[in-house]
Amino acid sequence: MAKIAQISAKYIIQSTIQIDGIVDRPDVIGAIFGQTEGLLGNDLELRELQRSGRIGRIEVNISSKGGKSQGEIIIPSSLDKAETAIVGAALEIIQRIGPCNAKIRVNSIEDIRVNKRQYVISRAKELLKTLMDEVMPDSQELSDEVAYSVRVMEIKEWGRDRLPAGPGIDDNEDIILVEGRADVLNLLKHGFKNAISINGTNIPETIIELCHEKVITIFTDGDRGGDLIIKELIARSAEIDFVIKAPDGKEVEELTKKEIHKALRSKIAAEQYRLDTRGVSRAPAKREVRKPPVRKDERRTTTKTATTRTDTRRPTARPAARPAARPAPRTVERKPAPRKKTVSLTEKQKEKLGELLEDLLGTHGAYVLDQKLEILGKVPGSELTGTIQSLKGGMYAIVFDGQVDSDLVKTCEDAGIPFVVGMSADATSRRLSILTSEDIL
Repeated sequence: MAKIAQISAKYIIQSTIQIDGIVDRPDVIGAIFGQTEGLLGNDLELRELQRSGRIGRIEVNISSKGGKSQGEIIIPSSLDKAETAIVGAALEIIQRIGPCNAKIRVNSIEDIRVNKRQYVISRAKELLKTLMDEVMPDSQELSDEVAYSVRVMEIKEWGRDRLPAGPGIDDNEDIILVEGRADVLNLLKHGFKNAISINGTNIPETIIELCHEKVITIFTDGDRGGDLIIKELIARSAEIDFVIKAPDGKEVEELTKKEIHKALRSKIAAEQYRLDTRGVSRAPAKREVRKPPVRKDERRTTTKTATTRTDTRRPTARPAARPAARPAPRTVERKPAPRKKTVSLTEKQKEKLGELLEDLLGTHGAYVLDQKLEILGKVPGSELTGTIQSLKGGMYAIVFDGQVDSDLVKTCEDAGIPFVVGMSADATSRRLSILTSEDIL
């Protein structure tokens, strides 16, 4: 059987040798075989072990300097741990090589399989990472890809101008106008099926007719092109109800789901947009002419002069009538105004209220919550006041997709509800906390 190499062995015996003299490599190898012969028995005889392939080729590296030699001895072994350790210890009994004194010290017995195992683990990690990143996507990526493909397949061409639109353009009363096909695809990807594309800055007649039939929200990119499209629609007398613009420098096709929801919550009425862009800036503001301040001395002098002039105009001064005795003023004890009740919310509670408010977006409905912020019921916004009045108690918060007005505030105060959450608010209260979407989202 051929001698084993280091790469096919299980263990490597690594030792150092120091010799008081100059010797060659064959002298060291001969000393190893000669001085260990018969020491360990027939089963561990180095020549027999090497002949059977259980001990590999003995490598000796010697260098001489200043009349002395030193180097290293490497012996590969396929024996078990105990037998390999015995062979390594047997090397240290060698005290002379030729006529020179020598000393051999075994530094370590290295397990080759440990290094191979570490290499296998490291390489397996690299292969697994490549498999996960490039070959095998996870289940979420698969479901997202399938859902996106289905939504892309749902896009259709609408009207005689064959405009790209979502599948819900006929069924929905609220329509979102966007600039191009990519914008419609992005809204479809995030679940908005009521979008239709204008296809550029030239407004088709189909869009003008649609504006007279539906509630229209124009959603443009955050650049000057978006402003031009809005102005063109207004110039064409299109009945636009709401206006939304993407953040500055961003396009609708680049927005994430959260950014789209945030933009929809911040929409403004078309009339307000007209006032902000042109109505207010045309009329020049009147300059207020400030009069110089009047000193106290001048004020007194002016008063005296006016009194003197008035007296000289009257020929005879009538005696002043004696004023009637006035009743003593009544002292009314004023009660201090009740302080506004401040209730603090944890971040977890704000996050849950924000999720519920976002879930109601576009429904104009309301959630009635208990002390643990669990949903007691969901009601339409038109029936919210009546529902609160009919319930006897147990209500802790109201989450409403709409504006919190004074009537709703009074109803909640009478019912003892400490929290009211809405998209916006035009009322205040000292007895309950009113939160808007800006406070919790």
